[in-house]
Amino acid sequence: MTSSARFSLVGRTALVTGAGNGIGAAVARAFAAAGAAVVVADIDKDAAAREAEEIVAAGGRAEPALLDVRDPEQADRAARLAADIGDGVLHILVNNAGAIAPAMFPKMTAEQFSRVLDIHVGGTFTVSQAVLPFLPADGTGRIINVTSAAGLVGTIGQVNYGAAKAAVVGITKSLARELARRQITVNALAPLAATAMTETVRSDEKLAALTLARIPLGRWAQPDEIAGSFVFFASDAASYITGQVLPVDGGTVI
Repeated sequence: MTSSARFSLVGRTALVTGAGNGIGAAVARAFAAAGAAVVVADIDKDAAAREAEEIVAAGGRAEPALLDVRDPEQADRAARLAADIGDGVLHILVNNAGAIAPAMFPKMTAEQFSRVLDIHVGGTFTVSQAVLPFLPADGTGRIINVTSAAGLVGTIGQVNYGAAKAAVVGITKSLARELARRQITVNALAPLAATAMTETVRSDEKLAALTLARIPLGRWAQPDEIAGSFVFFASDAASYITGQVLPVDGGTVI
């Protein structure tokens, strides 16, 4: 196998959650460019449809899916759609869907806390369980979770988000051990990029300056810069990596 072939996703099928915009959309496009058939899943059905149309227009293969990751029935439908596209097999799951509800701890409500955990932690559990019957045991099965520096080193004003992303790390490591017997790898990425989720920080002069001061590279990444790391974890080039967390954050976590 040539070096470039090891990064090819030709013949693979992927389900990407939260793929209607931001990092999820960039990952879906990158997977399609690498040859994968992609189910673009999002709670915003119109956004998912637009992204899928763009992939198809660029010569790729994609289908949109409505998916609230907290809903087991929607997760099952999205998993079956992806498997149907892949002739009964779903090779790659990216658990990217997320949400934030920032507040300083004394003012954070129980609803703010539980909602963020339900989406990030409950969603990762629900969708991973839905796709498991379709993941192959031939070494091509991949679960790629999305965590954050907040889950690795903490963050101010987002105890809920930090707790959720730390839990995703725990899920990643435990599931990697459990699924290794089936030759399915489970890894996580901790990205930082200019997306709708970081708009609140980037649009606040003081917060933006504080954040940039913690990034050694001194700038925000664009989502497309992050997507290549997902392609790597999804490809044969990462076939012997499991249970790992890779920060893709300009050096924020070193």
